[in-house]
Amino acid sequence: MVIHKKFSWKITIQPNILVLKTFGFWPKDYEAFKLDFYAARTIILVTIFFPVALFTQATNLFFVLDDLVALTGTIYLLLTEILCVFKIYYITKNMSIVKTMMRMLNHDLFQPRDVNQVVLVQPNLDFWKTIYKMFMVMALGGNIFWAAFPLLDKANEANRLPFLAWYPYDTNISPYYEITYTHQVLTYTYICFTHINIDTLIAALNMYITSQFDILCDNLRKLHFSDNVKTNLVKCIKHHWLILRFAEKANQFFEWIILIQFFISVIIVGITLFQITIVAPFSTEFLFLITYGVAVVTQIFMYCWFGNEVQVKSNIVSFAIYESKWPDFSKEIQKYVWFFMFRSQTPVKMSALNVFYLSLESFMAILKTSWSYFALLQQVNS
Repeated sequence: MVIHKKFSWKITIQPNILVLKTFGFWPKDYEAFKLDFYAARTIILVTIFFPVALFTQATNLFFVLDDLVALTGTIYLLLTEILCVFKIYYITKNMSIVKTMMRMLNHDLFQPRDVNQVVLVQPNLDFWKTIYKMFMVMALGGNIFWAAFPLLDKANEANRLPFLAWYPYDTNISPYYEITYTHQVLTYTYICFTHINIDTLIAALNMYITSQFDILCDNLRKLHFSDNVKTNLVKCIKHHWLILRFAEKANQFFEWIILIQFFISVIIVGITLFQITIVAPFSTEFLFLITYGVAVVTQIFMYCWFGNEVQVKSNIVSFAIYESKWPDFSKEIQKYVWFFMFRSQTPVKMSALNVFYLSLESFMAILKTSWSYFALLQQVNS
């Protein structure tokens, strides 16, 4: 059955876009950032949360240099905030690229031709939705445990704050304690949900590339059923070029984010494992660290899984056209087929400045390196 109504790719990531818009990182329609009320609102929100958190925690490092537990407890959250600052910078800087990709999704060649192709790409869309929901639930759970552990684990330290940070006033005195506590909880919530929705946006872009390769391969396999094989083959060649252009823009948008993410995540996972071993088992702080650690690992896995899928699906294109019974085509069309086969031999690899590739091998390498950091910290502590 042919689809007459245009398929909406953006509807899948609508919750993601809504959160980004609320937090100040998604200008309306297809606009990039410009000097207007929305940009001013974004600047105000970022200013309220980041400078204070970064300054107080960075300053605190100088007071805990001889305490490995306190030092690592400050570093992993400070690195999380620094990473978020980089992500905010690159999403605002490259928002015009992101919006261009959103427009590209409406291109006629990106549309499923029939209901069968909608069914074909639906598992990709559903899997992204599942990852998004799981990530949001983990973030919410982690926020609750993190905000609650200073109150529930009072046996450890009276009037403890969620962040280990230095302030130029006594945070043990009311109302300074309550004000500082509230600011820290709001800051971490803002940072956490900003992380999640930028990460899942990047995953969605890779998911769209994967889905387009699925549609392209289906069209190639059905070429011999076409009334006009040459016209449909030319459309497939143009579709392939458009997918490559979309992938290039996506990589341009997130390559620096991925590079910084991977370097910092290696350290964060190692420190989180170390922190888990030194807090009271099954305390609220312990549950927060477990949730946080799982969230960071999921974050890395999400990048690598969807990036790996792009490489796998792009590798199938040349095989798909081979399955189209091309020997029955005319000599002219066979020349087009050979040209396209040659052009599609090289798989698409999403990378971080060609230093890391988004693949399952990279995911395993990150986990192994994180474990090495954890082992080193254990050895130093013992």
